[in-house]
Amino acid sequence: MTTWFIVTLFIFGALKVLVSSMPTSVVESIISRFELHQKLDEENTTVTVDGESIEGEMKLQVIHEFNEALFLDKHYFPPQGNGTPIVMETKKGKREIRFSIYSYEEHVDVVKQYKKKVVAYRLRSKSLQSRSVAVTEDYA
Repeated sequence: MTTWFIVTLFIFGALKVLVSSMPTSVVESIISRFELHQKLDEENTTVTVDGESIEGEMKLQVIHEFNEALFLDKHYFPPQGNGTPIVMETKKGKREIRFSIYSYEEHVDVVKQYKKKVVAYRLRSKSLQSRSVAVTEDYA
């Protein structure tokens, strides 16, 4: 009985050491799967406003500002979007994700759609808030 206790104690101790000292890259990959506000890359992302595709420098700026935006809070009911949204479609692994971005003076509402799930959250980014209005006015 004591032998089995010592063996299981050793196994659980080794497991604890492995889990508590995992490499940073492994921890980041596990956490990134569950992030609500994920970082987007330019290659797999298309940006459209009112059905018209945005390319070049403007696309890169919108994606960069979205990546740098500050996460505020999660909505439990999707907000009613007013105006023309900026729609960003991206592919993360096998998943296709669609972001609809509605800009207001004090915040930015994001509606994230993937599979059959809809999640809404709020961001803060001064440049994205002001630039989103300019982009919407230019292309709408």
